[in-house]
Amino acid sequence: MSWIKTLGYDEAEGLLKRMYDRVKGPDNNIDNVLSIHSLRPHTLKGHMTLYKSVLHNSNNTLPKWYLEAIGVYVSYLNKCDYCVQHHLAGFTRLLADDDRAAAFYQRVQDDTVATFFDTHYKDGIVHAQKLTQAHHTITKDDIEHLKTVGFSEGEILEINQVTSYFNYVNRMVVGLGVNTDGDIIGLSPGNSDEPDNWSHQ
Repeated sequence: MSWIKTLGYDEAEGLLKRMYDRVKGPDNNIDNVLSIHSLRPHTLKGHMTLYKSVLHNSNNTLPKWYLEAIGVYVSYLNKCDYCVQHHLAGFTRLLADDDRAAAFYQRVQDDTVATFFDTHYKDGIVHAQKLTQAHHTITKDDIEHLKTVGFSEGEILEINQVTSYFNYVNRMVVGLGVNTDGDIIGLSPGNSDEPDNWSHQ
């Protein structure tokens, strides 16, 4: 499952057990990306607070499918197959169009992902690529461009937050050898109107 020891649901005690009870899926399943925190459960709390805030919160105004698309693309750029699998499943479910979702992922693989979008969303995903691969080259002009094509400053913050979150989690997953063994692919936290609802469905 990973290159370091992890504790399963039945082994958990104290804070870890309380955290697991909040994030568990069917049959007490804990995604490996979460159980990797088990030796330091306070970091699981921090991870889930960040994750739920940037990707699953009703105060975001960009569509959730688009935020998931950014997550899939950033994860692909970072060679994090674990996150690609999980978030491509979530993206596909939210888009509710299997053929279109497959076309999106094909363009991700072909390095033509911007051509998938026929609106300003293409500029947002190009920005996510730049933030991932050449963050040191970003200037105020990049932000002004995103405003010019129709993103509000709050939406620019959403793009930045989601991109940054995936850069964090991709490196954690790849750096610790986390794989999908035993995971239920595509589970995600529940009701976006409830920030404290971390259960995976």
